[in-house]
Amino acid sequence: MYCRKNRKYRPASSYLKITLSLNNTKTMKVKSFLAVAAACVLGMSSCSDESTTKIPVYGWQGEGGDATEASIQADFKKWKEHGLDGMCYNAGGFNVEKHTRAAKIAHANGLEYHAWIPSMLKGDADSTWYAVNRKGESAYNVQAYVPYYKCMCPNNPDVINYLVTEYGKIADIPEVDFIHLDYIRYVDVILARGLWEKYGLVMNEEYPTADYCYCDKCVADFKAATGIDIKSVEDPSTCEEWKQFRYNVITSLVNKIAETVHAKGKKVSAAVFPGPESYAKKLVRQEWNKWNIDAFFPMNYNDFYLEPASWVGKITQEEVNSVNGKIPVYSGLFICHDWQNKANIKDPEGHGLIPSEIMEAVRGSIEAGAAGVALFTPSNMTDEHWAEFDKAIHMKR
Repeated sequence: MYCRKNRKYRPASSYLKITLSLNNTKTMKVKSFLAVAAACVLGMSSCSDESTTKIPVYGWQGEGGDATEASIQADFKKWKEHGLDGMCYNAGGFNVEKHTRAAKIAHANGLEYHAWIPSMLKGDADSTWYAVNRKGESAYNVQAYVPYYKCMCPNNPDVINYLVTEYGKIADIPEVDFIHLDYIRYVDVILARGLWEKYGLVMNEEYPTADYCYCDKCVADFKAATGIDIKSVEDPSTCEEWKQFRYNVITSLVNKIAETVHAKGKKVSAAVFPGPESYAKKLVRQEWNKWNIDAFFPMNYNDFYLEPASWVGKITQEEVNSVNGKIPVYSGLFICHDWQNKANIKDPEGHGLIPSEIMEAVRGSIEAGAAGVALFTPSNMTDEHWAEFDKAIHMKR
């Protein structure tokens, strides 16, 4: 019970001091709160224990025939604003002038420049440079699947010298940061499952028309190395030594190009098939985890393999493990531009990720150990894609 007689007397001045003290304390707390709030708004202090970081992003893009300095500038500026850090840019093969122009614009916009140039495709080379299939047909005269598949032999000394020399010229461009290899492989001996219907094929085995290379030099070199005459083998697809021989031919070519580029102080990246064990080796003879290059861009195009977006993370895990996490892997994502009409598009090369799949593909790649992602292509991204992409590439620390 409250007892009045035990209550101590305080002078009025004491109550005034206490009141003033309490009011000052409240005032200080209010001021402190406002100061913290202002700092948060101005970016002077973190309002949360969580902060975000942006993952590295690249894009593959080919230069259109009507491209101008102004149009390239507009594109690069836009893509930089959407979070891209670099461009794998095809400025028309080994065109020094066009790569120089594009590389300068890339650097002006703060973008790393990878000179993207397909390797084995060439329509106007000497007829002796071309690969020969198991039927004895040169790709110079007969092409598998599509007319532009005029693929050269990666074991031909003239072809090797040509590629090493031409890539070297591009590497000499001051603003070029990386040489970006593509089509550095054999013709697809087996197409990705999602393309079978497009070409009216059932490819449950290796067929002679798309099985390369059986030119005289390849046959002779293989026999010298193994003692096996591959032309006398009833089913060459069962010969493991023959498979390894061709893996090694591609690896040797890549490493010769890389040696030249590295000697010029530049780096090498490459667009490769997924895997490599699950797809790249089986489909195009790429044992790319043995290549002496600086970055891999596996084309993890899930629709080509009739797989959902969740597959991207799974295949990325294999890819990262294949290089023991020592070389950066940038997971390539295929974008569906006409995504609202995707169900009606018959050609699988018009398919790709729709906006609602972006988060799963990007985050799945990063969680699997990818150093970043690459878009094929930035120009295919719609406003809806960019909105989802912006959320996906900014991750909490």
